[in-house]
Amino acid sequence: MDKDGTINSWQFYNYNSGNAGIESPYPTGAKHSKFIASQSPLRQGSYRALASTANVFAIESTMDDLALMAGMHPLDFRLKHLEDERLSNVLKATAEAFGWGSAGKDNRGYGLACGAVKGGYVATCAEVEFQPQSKEVKVLKLTVGFECGAIVNPAHLEGQVVGCVLQGLGGALFEAIDFQNGEILNPSLSTYRVPRFKDVPELEVILLDRKDLPSAGAGEAPIVAVAPAIRNAILDATGVKLYHLPMLPKGVLAV
Repeated sequence: MDKDGTINSWQFYNYNSGNAGIESPYPTGAKHSKFIASQSPLRQGSYRALASTANVFAIESTMDDLALMAGMHPLDFRLKHLEDERLSNVLKATAEAFGWGSAGKDNRGYGLACGAVKGGYVATCAEVEFQPQSKEVKVLKLTVGFECGAIVNPAHLEGQVVGCVLQGLGGALFEAIDFQNGEILNPSLSTYRVPRFKDVPELEVILLDRKDLPSAGAGEAPIVAVAPAIRNAILDATGVKLYHLPMLPKGVLAV
């Protein structure tokens, strides 16, 4: 990265999970992205949005880290590098609806993330609250902007976005399979932690209708920005940079 905050080279390797969403949407002078397959000893299946959920998490987490290094606000840093008009428009609309840039409150943090996969363009803004004594983190609000071309059925489209966000919330915070001595310790829904009603934050969905463009699917793309937006909000609130999912498997921030 140059002194003015311009990214001039980018190298990205994904091991095992796949190459969906591996290409950064931010143009750079030199770029190399590669998927490296592995022979896993465990049976594997595809996650929602395939590997783009993990890849966008890595890309958008790194973008916030670079914005900090450059001394720039995360929104301005992204817009400085974005050339894709559709993604820029979604990011701007989401930030405006969220109230990005307004004065923050004690122990609260604000984060954003965006991505473009499978013909869908998504941005997410997150507000979290951190309790220094207990180390608990609570997601208070998520604003999600989504554009997938012409909208045919607004109600069903919003339902797809909400479903993606709620599933993404679990994967971001606590969903994980626990192993010990080759056995799964949480094989049922009574022991496998999924989002509950108390975990669901205030949620606002912004749909951008592009009647000049063909419609694309909406069943997967909205999930990809949930985890990095929450991660970046936690960074804003605590200064802690998290690089693993789920981020709060025990319900508290390990610092």
